[in-house]
Parts: sequence; structure tokens; C-alpha cells
Amino acid sequence: MDATATELKNNLGYYLKLVEDEDVRVYKNGRYVARLSSPREERIEQARGLFGIISPATDISDIQAQRRVKYEDPA
Repeated sequence: MDATATELKNNLGYYLKLVEDEDVRVYKNGRYVARLSSPREERIEQARGLFGIISPATDISDIQAQRRVKYEDPA
């Protein structure tokens, strides 16, 4: 969705709700100056970036055992 800076200023509540579902591009004097986007979408993209870091052949129980040894209380 596109909005002018004046529209955004006058209807901020509306655009804050709208940004939950789609990005809002803000224009001032006909120039593209900003984009509003949902922080939730940012987290989704970050999570997508994590896929493929751990190999499917990795045994999770081995990782858990290694972490237990690493963080085991020496006392």
C-alpha cells in the first residue's frame, strides 16, 4: 500500500493496523521516503535464514549431551 506523509500523519492508527498485513510505502512530495513493515515479518525472515544450518543427519540427542557436558556444574 502507498500513502503520502500527510495521510500517514492524519490516519496513523489505520496504517499501524494495516502494516500488520502488508508493507506501507510512504511518499513525500512525490518521492518515496520510507517503508513501514511489521516486526513480525522480520522475525519470520530471520527464522527462514536459519533453515539449513543444522544438517538433517545431525542427531539432536548428541547435541543435547554435548551441551549438558559443556554447562555441567563442576561442583
